[in-house]
Amino acid sequence: MTLDDHLSWLFAQQRFGVRPGLDRVRALLSQLGKPQDTFSVVLIGGTNGKGSTAATLASMLRVDGRRVGLFTSPHLTRFTERFLVDGAELPEEVVEAALMRVRPLAEETGATFFEIVTALGALLFAQAGVDVAVMEVGLGGRLDATNALEPVLSVITNVDLDHTEILGNTREAIATEKAGILRPGRPAVTGVDMTLLPALLERGADVWALGWHFGAQVLAGGWDGSDVTVSVPRQPLTLHTPLLGEHGARNAALAAAAAFRLGVSPEAIRQGAAQTVWPGRLEVVAWRGRQVLLDGAHNPAGAHALADALRGLGVTQLPIVFGAAGDKDVGRVAAALVPVASQVILTRAVFSPRAADPASLAPLFPGVPVTVTGTPSHALEALAALDSPLALVCGSLYVIGEVRPLVLDEAGETRERWQ
Repeated sequence: MTLDDHLSWLFAQQRFGVRPGLDRVRALLSQLGKPQDTFSVVLIGGTNGKGSTAATLASMLRVDGRRVGLFTSPHLTRFTERFLVDGAELPEEVVEAALMRVRPLAEETGATFFEIVTALGALLFAQAGVDVAVMEVGLGGRLDATNALEPVLSVITNVDLDHTEILGNTREAIATEKAGILRPGRPAVTGVDMTLLPALLERGADVWALGWHFGAQVLAGGWDGSDVTVSVPRQPLTLHTPLLGEHGARNAALAAAAAFRLGVSPEAIRQGAAQTVWPGRLEVVAWRGRQVLLDGAHNPAGAHALADALRGLGVTQLPIVFGAAGDKDVGRVAAALVPVASQVILTRAVFSPRAADPASLAPLFPGVPVTVTGTPSHALEALAALDSPLALVCGSLYVIGEVRPLVLDEAGETRERWQ
């Protein structure tokens, strides 16, 4: 069997959905010899920004001389993007061999797709000899598979309404779920609204909260990123992040505070922040004589942050290619984007069964010219016909995952995507 064969089996597990709980993944990790015990773990959860924060922190740790694993989800184009070691994807043959080892044990324990991927990440990182693994939490926190690992530090970027059918329909309930990644007496960093901080403090962790225990001031922001002063206790430092928008600067500040608590030197924090790479999140790519912004904003809070970032960059209106998952609060996402949309080209991720019918999204953009297309490639054809030097593609990471290889002239993935 090839990696492709094993991935076909793994992706088929997505159809069984999400089944919260830690027993299966703990059993799977135990049968693998508890690979997670060979390295330190940092868990990063939150409604939005956890991937950007994780990527920035991993970069800082790497510059500090540590061998770093970075676990993120979902991937954009290649499954191997989920497991980076010192900033690079592992060879396919290495991932294949590890998945061959995991598969029979996963079938025996009845592990879900994300539980299998989490255990696979732990095994790959152990085999690669990482010193620390920065693990992005998948869904919630308390019952997410990553929470089977014991963190030396946890980060909760923010809390807003998303996945309410699983996590609860109030911010307080969601904050309680996400607080499950905290550990009594261990350091934690958060950017949650102060009204939600009590839900985190109840866990007994040693929490540093943005705006209370440390500050972040954006000194300048633009198309090359932002300069940010992070006022950690007794050690203020100024860094530059290539992440765009005020929310990008905020995520970099959270990563800096976490790195400081992990003993990373100020110079490594600065260099690591400047070297951060995080595709598909307000990423600027050149395509057919224009600039295209790719952003995975998929919930109302993310869409508002995206719109604010555009205004902060001096963009009043621009064409938007938009596609979304049907199980999201698409109405509120669209409402945040309407003021910055000169026109909208609707599409869907071809390989995502969760994708909303593009035609059904048209009424969500009142007063904005709308074009309906059936595929990302057709959406890009419609965009190419417009005379605009700047455009935006957003609404779903699965849409970004199909558009990005088209604009970069790379091979795309053709497997069904649920998670």
